Amino acid sequence: MTRWLSDDERRAWRGYLDMNTQLSAQLHRQLQADSGLSLADFDVLVQLTDRAEPRMRVGELADALQWEKSRLSHHLARMNKRGLIAREDCPDDARSVFIVLTAKGKQAIEQAAPAHVDTVRDLVFDHLSAEEVAALAAISARVLGRLGRAGPEVAQ
Repeated sequence: MTRWLSDDERRAWRGYLDMNTQLSAQLHRQLQADSGLSLADFDVLVQLTDRAEPRMRVGELADALQWEKSRLSHHLARMNKRGLIAREDCPDDARSVFIVLTAKGKQAIEQAAPAHVDTVRDLVFDHLSAEEVAALAAISARVLGRLGRAGPEVAQ
């Protein structure tokens, strides 16, 4: 038997979906206008810059982004043409390829990040209390845990 959402749960769920859609669209528009990067470009570049060595295997990148490999392949081809990333053969596995951040890609994310963070602050964090930020982090961690994905660490 289906346990339908209560009115409060339905409002919360629909609010979350609407917020996610509008926030993603606004962040995409801001990045395009300020840097020429798409939100997807930014996501790829963040994955590469968040590592000690700015390179990842394609499969690892697909898993981190939760993208289908065909979507990632097409997107990486476009980023490669623009010089943001490069492909390198994997010396220990001939079937595998590394995606490597280029100097142009590093410069692009370094230029895009300040305005992106300003937008995130303006749209989200500047309007939340410390308790609300903690609640958002805790909720995100709990849902990610149910999905079997480790999220950012949450201070208890």
